Amino acid sequence: MKAKVFVMPKQSILDPQGVAVRDAMRHHGMPGVKFVRVGKVIDLEVEGATEAQLHEIARDLLSNPVVEDYTIQLGA
Repeated sequence: MKAKVFVMPKQSILDPQGVAVRDAMRHHGMPGVKFVRVGKVIDLEVEGATEAQLHEIARDLLSNPVVEDYTIQLGA
């Protein structure tokens, strides 16, 4: 099974890396940039795993549930 796990800071959490990227984009001639959030994508290829197991791994290992949300895209 192939899957992509997308991990992003929660909307209620300040994303200082996103702010820095937004400001750098404005500095490089893109004043219309209003909002940037920076996250990570983890590509997985596993055998014999269930979707529930993938959610458990994403929640417990690949993300920090206190400050991050994740989504899983199967068959990616």
